[in-house]
Amino acid sequence: MSDVIDLRAFYTSQLGTVARRMVSRAIRTHWPSARGMTTVGLGYCTPYLGLFRDEPDRSLAFMPAQQGVIHWPTARPCRSVLVEDHMLPLPDAAVDRLLIVHALEVSDDVQALLSEAWRVLAAGGRVLAVVPNRRGLWAQRDNTPFGQGRPYSARQLTELMRQSSFTPVAWSQALWVPPLKKSLILGSAIAWERMGSALSLPFAGVHLVEATKQVYRPAAVRREDSVRIFRPVLQPTPAAREQAAMRHTGMSP
Repeated sequence: MSDVIDLRAFYTSQLGTVARRMVSRAIRTHWPSARGMTTVGLGYCTPYLGLFRDEPDRSLAFMPAQQGVIHWPTARPCRSVLVEDHMLPLPDAAVDRLLIVHALEVSDDVQALLSEAWRVLAAGGRVLAVVPNRRGLWAQRDNTPFGQGRPYSARQLTELMRQSSFTPVAWSQALWVPPLKKSLILGSAIAWERMGSALSLPFAGVHLVEATKQVYRPAAVRREDSVRIFRPVLQPTPAAREQAAMRHTGMSP
């Protein structure tokens, strides 16, 4: 798994700069503005949180302990925090927008991460997860952060969100440009993105899924064959048995 040193080095490279621009375009499509909202990034989100740094009431970068932490933003008071991804240092319903990048695919316990995301997200809040596409070219190359961990299909992500009490509301993809360090390829990244999006080509590098929080978690349903039903069993007394026998023979008690 990549640590913050590897991640920072990637995003300062030419290939990483192009990846950041293409994914940022897709994020902006989902969230044109976060003004007046509390926005938190979970994972390695600092290349993308800059989109909203001047808009929200508060923006924070939560970096999982297994990756490490760096100071962010560089020239301002630090807003980055080292956290356990299953134990975020926030009260319930404190976040309006939660961006997850380079986290789900490398988490040791995805369900615990999403359960904690559900807890800190406010009612009506939105979570946006950027996850490597298992069919994409970027997931096939381990020299970028998008080739680390477990990539997902759209169907797997949908099921994962629903199991964690989120309702997916919007989908998109990004990074159709091949992960090649060739100036000609990288220089035509916008053309690759437009063509891939227009033709719905299956080899995009990442899925983006936006979901809302289900305010009421569904209750577990017990199977009927696992539920014991208790019925009273009435045992007749000796006197009652004698009276019943006399009625059967036509004798008066």
